[in-house]
Amino acid sequence: MATPRIHRVTLFKLPDPEAQKKLLDAYETLGREQSKDGKPYLLYLCAGAATSPDMRAQGYTVAAKTEFASEEDVAFYDEQCAAHGALKKMSMTLGLAEKPLTMSFSGSPLIS
Repeated sequence: MATPRIHRVTLFKLPDPEAQKKLLDAYETLGREQSKDGKPYLLYLCAGAATSPDMRAQGYTVAAKTEFASEEDVAFYDEQCAAHGALKKMSMTLGLAEKPLTMSFSGSPLIS
């Protein structure tokens, strides 16, 4: 069995399609620029806009999924990662309807 990873899902309420694109571009930059001790440390990063209107989405329009090897990496991401800090700062200028919803959990793939 694989070592459990820390998975983080973040949801954003951004009604403006142009703002959604800017946020997704910022995630692309994060993917290129993230580093810890001079090396990439995120195990997985994926972000995208909702594919179609769905009442179950409750107004959330952009989702991001990040995977980390450890809680230490999560803490680094939240507190010290310059690339993530830039994304957070930029996202606050996009007209978010409310603060992003973020949830983390630990687990190994059940299907791969």
